Amino acid sequence: MREKLPRLTDRLHLGDGLEVSPVCLGQVMDPDVVSAAYEAGINFFFLTADMHWPRYEPLRKGLRALLKKKGVRDRLVVCATAYVTQPDFCEMPFEEALEALPELRRLDVLSMGGVYPADFSGRLPVYRRHRQTRFLGSAAVGASFHDRPTARLALEHALVDLAFIRFNASHPGAARDLFPFLPPRRSARLFGFKSMDGYVDPRRLDALGLDPQSWRPRPVDHYRFALSQARLDGVLVSFTHPREVRALSDALSEGPLDESAQSYLVTLSHADQGEAA
Repeated sequence: MREKLPRLTDRLHLGDGLEVSPVCLGQVMDPDVVSAAYEAGINFFFLTADMHWPRYEPLRKGLRALLKKKGVRDRLVVCATAYVTQPDFCEMPFEEALEALPELRRLDVLSMGGVYPADFSGRLPVYRRHRQTRFLGSAAVGASFHDRPTARLALEHALVDLAFIRFNASHPGAARDLFPFLPPRRSARLFGFKSMDGYVDPRRLDALGLDPQSWRPRPVDHYRFALSQARLDGVLVSFTHPREVRALSDALSEGPLDESAQSYLVTLSHADQGEAA
């Protein structure tokens, strides 16, 4: 477990010379979130190159506005992900993403979305070639894994520079079958996604009969839950309003959750799903 949580202004080395914040901003509802995140210290942004394209328009709009500021582009690291699995089609989505947002000038990280064992071996050589040739200016390759054994293999052998895995109060399995097997020092970075899965609305807690005096975790406490794990380098986040950036920054300063608090969040999540913890 971590003794303290990372700050938005911290930087992690990634790939070939990139420096990224431990919080990566993905989908937003309000384009103004992008500038608020940047001003707070977040320099890492996650875009789709194909699937969910309409949902990322507010993020693209926010990036367009931010990139109008002089000197900003070289301080940003943008990760674009493509979900297409056929090796022959692992270039065009990124080219189209850059055409749609030419202000970026390059894509710093190219990532495979929704990776399973059956498609990883076919996609990986294409992405490693992208990394070697600096395709579209990329300096790192990543993958969003939906299978933890495959993620473990990729991290142990540094097959990618960046791995995303699902880890939250509703899906805490990585604490048992992934984190304990990873060396504390490794070149590949590991970020969590879907951290908010498992959050239980206070009204739902009332319906479940939770004692009114019991702790009612805030949404940001679920990011604390994820980042309390020392093997997790960072998290992918989604915000609806600029004020949530400050809320996360303040929450991180409160420090990690202890094991009992983490277990409590898992118990609440299981109760919400009608399962035993």
